Amino acid sequence: MTERTARALHHLDLWVDDLQAAVRSWGWLLHELGWSEHQRWREGLSWIHPDGTYLGVEQSPDLRPGGHDRLRAGLNHLALTSTDRPALDALRAAAPDHGWQELFAERYPHAGGPEHTALFLQDGQGFEVEVVLHR
Repeated sequence: MTERTARALHHLDLWVDDLQAAVRSWGWLLHELGWSEHQRWREGLSWIHPDGTYLGVEQSPDLRPGGHDRLRAGLNHLALTSTDRPALDALRAAAPDHGWQELFAERYPHAGGPEHTALFLQDGQGFEVEVVLHR
């Protein structure tokens, strides 16, 4: 596999009910994980990871009402990586100030099992993110 084809995911777009809330929560989280702003358009914004993968949030005019429910068919959660346990702990402490609610807090940092270190968050629109400590 060449460096050019090493990236497994090109991009991911999330349609959101509240663009400003999504920009506030996702922008903070992605920035903390090393992503930077990539593109802006009237209905959305994207951030790009150093590997070239990008994630966008959009309040599309084609969006059907009803909101996101991670327990229905579709996206359950998105798993991102952190390489540093102190950074993971800092995310946990600051997340509520940026629109995130911790899931499975009583089992942090091993809610995914004893050999799996991760932080589980949910934003105000119901999207779940798992930030996995990748060694």
